[in-house]
Amino acid sequence: MKLPPLASLRFFDVAARYESFVKAAQELHVTHSAISRQIRLLEEHLGIHLFERRNRAIFLTLEGKLLFQTTTSMFQQLAETVKQLEQPPDIQVVNLSCEPTIAMKWLIPRLTDFYRQYPDITVHLIAAGGPIDFAKTGVDLALRRNDFKWNDNIHSTRICAERMGVVKRVDDTPYQRMNLLTPSSRPTVWETWQSRTGVNLQGNKRINFEHFYLCLQAALAGQGIAMASFLMVADEIKSGQLMAPEGFIEDGSAYYILAPKMLNTHSAGGIFMEWLIENVNQSLQLTQ
Repeated sequence: MKLPPLASLRFFDVAARYESFVKAAQELHVTHSAISRQIRLLEEHLGIHLFERRNRAIFLTLEGKLLFQTTTSMFQQLAETVKQLEQPPDIQVVNLSCEPTIAMKWLIPRLTDFYRQYPDITVHLIAAGGPIDFAKTGVDLALRRNDFKWNDNIHSTRICAERMGVVKRVDDTPYQRMNLLTPSSRPTVWETWQSRTGVNLQGNKRINFEHFYLCLQAALAGQGIAMASFLMVADEIKSGQLMAPEGFIEDGSAYYILAPKMLNTHSAGGIFMEWLIENVNQSLQLTQ
């Protein structure tokens, strides 16, 4: 049997992922009619319907779902192979997506030690949080909390439980009378901590910041108390710049390494993940 054109399969793969010709057209930078035409040509070539059209919406048929299982794997493998061909053979690159404050306050200071141990591996950092599309971003690994549901086809490895605590500059000011520095990226973090500890800070003034690292900088400047993950302040606790008067408690969430497939322990990604787990555990011991 003669295979259909690669372009038609590519258009189908993107349309099947979204179950939308409009979104496929946006991603591929073509018109809606171009997507429809390629899908029609593919269906005529195969002699089957790949989509059901109902009320201006499209849905994959059983045959369409079967084909999509193959095309999504095929294009992912093709992208990985092209990436390997484009980079020098003696350099291994791990593209890591990481929440900004964790990247800034914890990971970057420790990468010097990683490069000392593994000089042939380079970590490219992308500061981001929340859901991730590995195929679209080209990311190899993502460090995330499980505060959202990821797709079943994403491989996940639990790193550690999230442990949160009040942190303040080392001085004699009682933290109960200080401003609450609140990140917009996790606006209910104070309510979660208060419900788990029984401490009531409802009457305290709030000062809002966009990110955790801004809250921590404000705490270092004495502008209030911040709520922080043990990972975000491990170095400041160790150096004595900040203190955690109530320690750190689990908030019910956890950190995971996400990947589009299971990692080979001898691959650059597998090596980095093992190093990450070891160093997270060291930071956990410092803050207990």
